[in-house]
Amino acid sequence: MSYDTQVPPAAPHRVMRNGLGTAALILGIIGTLSGIVPLLFWLAGVLGLIALILGLVGKGRVKRGEANNKGVALTGALLGLAALILSVVGAVITFTAVSEAVDEIDKAIKETAPKDPAAKNLADGDTSVYDDDLKVTVSDPKAYKPSEFAAGHTEGNKAYQVTVVVENGGKKKFDATLVTLSGRAGTNGVTAEQIFDEKVGAGFQGTVLPGKKATLTVAFDVPKDAKNLTVEVNPGFDYNASQWELKLG
Repeated sequence: MSYDTQVPPAAPHRVMRNGLGTAALILGIIGTLSGIVPLLFWLAGVLGLIALILGLVGKGRVKRGEANNKGVALTGALLGLAALILSVVGAVITFTAVSEAVDEIDKAIKETAPKDPAAKNLADGDTSVYDDDLKVTVSDPKAYKPSEFAAGHTEGNKAYQVTVVVENGGKKKFDATLVTLSGRAGTNGVTAEQIFDEKVGAGFQGTVLPGKKATLTVAFDVPKDAKNLTVEVNPGFDYNASQWELKLG
C-alpha cells in the first residue's frame, strides 16, 4: 500500500518596503545640518517637514509588517522634527538681524543726510547749520545812514544794516569769498538793493579756518513803507541758501 505525500508550497518571500524610512533619515540629516546655518532656515524647514512625514509613514509600514527598519524611520522623523525647530530658530535670528541692519542703515542715513536750512525761514539771531558744521547767523536789522556818495541807495527809501556771522565748525578751511547775499523787502518782495559805501558792501574776504569766525556788516535799501526784510545767504556752490525773515522797526 503506497501513500502519496504532498508538500505544501513555500510561502512567497515578502519584500520589505524600507524606502520611506531611509529617505526620511537622509532628508532629516540634511535638514538638521541646514538648520545650523540661520540663513538656510527655509531649506531646513522644507526638508524637515518632508522627513517628518516620510518617517511617520515609514513607521506605519513597520507596524503593518511592510517594513523592518523601525529605527531608521523613527530617527528620520525625529531629525525632521529637529530640522523644523532649527528652521524656526533660524528664521527668528535672520529676520531679527535683517531688522537691526535696516534700523542701523536708517539711522546712518538720518545722521549723514544733509541738513536743509532752506526748508524754513529763520528769524533774526537764528543760526543756520549745514551738514559740514558751517554756521551762518544773521542779526536783527538796524537803521543805517548811507554816506553822501553811497551806491545802491535811492532817495526817499530807508536803509537797514544787518550783521552776518560765518562760523566754521568743520575740519576744513572755508572759502568765505564764495558767500553771496541778497535781500527782498515789503509785501511784494521787491529787490532790496545792497548798499555800497566806505563802511559797507565789501563782502567777505579770504578763508575761515576751522573753529574761527568771520563777521560782515551788510546794508540794504528798502521802500520806506516796508515792514519786513528777507535776507538770503548762500555760503557757496555746494550749499543751499538760507533765508531770514526780519521785521523792520
